[in-house]
Amino acid sequence: MALSTWEHPEPLAIGSAPVPEYGTGSLADLLPTLAAGMSVPGMTAAIPELTGADRNCVFLIDGLGWEQLKAHPDEAPFMASLMASSRGGTGRPITAGYPATTATSLASVGTGLPPGAHGLPGYTARNPDTGELMNQLRWIPWTQPRTWQPYPTVFELADAAGVHTAQVSSPAFQNTPLTKVALSGGTFHGRLSGEDRMDFAAGQLAAGDRSLVYTYYAEVDGKGHRFGVDSDPWRGQLMYVDRLVQRLAEQLPPRSALYVTADHGMIDIPFDEQHRIDFDEDWELRAGVALLGGEGRARHVYAVPGAQADVLTCWREVLGEQFWVASRDEAIAAGWFGPHVDERVYGRIGDVVAAARDDVLIIATEREPKESAMVGNHGSMTPAEQHVPLLEVRS
Repeated sequence: MALSTWEHPEPLAIGSAPVPEYGTGSLADLLPTLAAGMSVPGMTAAIPELTGADRNCVFLIDGLGWEQLKAHPDEAPFMASLMASSRGGTGRPITAGYPATTATSLASVGTGLPPGAHGLPGYTARNPDTGELMNQLRWIPWTQPRTWQPYPTVFELADAAGVHTAQVSSPAFQNTPLTKVALSGGTFHGRLSGEDRMDFAAGQLAAGDRSLVYTYYAEVDGKGHRFGVDSDPWRGQLMYVDRLVQRLAEQLPPRSALYVTADHGMIDIPFDEQHRIDFDEDWELRAGVALLGGEGRARHVYAVPGAQADVLTCWREVLGEQFWVASRDEAIAAGWFGPHVDERVYGRIGDVVAAARDDVLIIATEREPKESAMVGNHGSMTPAEQHVPLLEVRS
């Protein structure tokens, strides 16, 4: 029966959102599990499928989700051959965490904590102390890093426990605030080419009886944002990084485990009004909103004082069939940001949190022109964005 003009479809139930596997199989659980296997005090082996090793290397490929890897075996034959080894031989992915975005995920990897604890809950989030929107990837406006994220990283704890600890990445990342709060500890080694990073990471693994090494590659994500995850430039990057993984795997010293993972997956969104809803052109969505944070598929909405309930009602009516739309307290209670949200993090989360289920974006062409023009996007809790590999090679 058709709906009358006075009826609205039921919004998506908050409980139907597929919450990340915090505590058993998320990115935040990876380094604590590896560190526990190297007898680092205070660390817990949270991913039960993994077996300890004396030397562990994590190679994080930015933007390479499980679904995208599974769909392109010809471009990535070596990694495809390892998919059965994922998550300790179960052949299953792990989850990124919410939102599935780089700043949040790298902080989860490095601290071993979910977003509600480490406090980087999105691409952009409000600073409750200043009322400003902060870009947590670019760290603009500048904020004291250790005030924003006060917990030690797993690398720092491992280094203090006598584990040889190193990060091998682009020199451009050495002194960024995100690196300081998420990936510091031991020694950072800047290497420009992917081949140099693989070779140096293998050498760092061999440099200690117990070693924890992290290395990173960004351009799969970059090409996905610009051209999409089924474009020729993206496929070319996938072919290249597949060779890098094989190069590193073939150089592992004895008693080593290599884990290949990612910070999020990605989904291409068509360029039309049905799939891209422009906040800057939509008076209903703008009503009562002081700040728009997050990104297109994972929005933090900060209401003007007193308008929180009205903004929630409006966003649910307009978007509730396509997005999980929750109040801050509902999202926290549902565990979107982890089992616990620290008091200092509470106000960084939007009064309204909107996570896309369908192939749709909330863009903002005036406020966010570059982000609004991206082909590939991510952030939400769908399998294409959340599921990331945990491929394993042991020597």
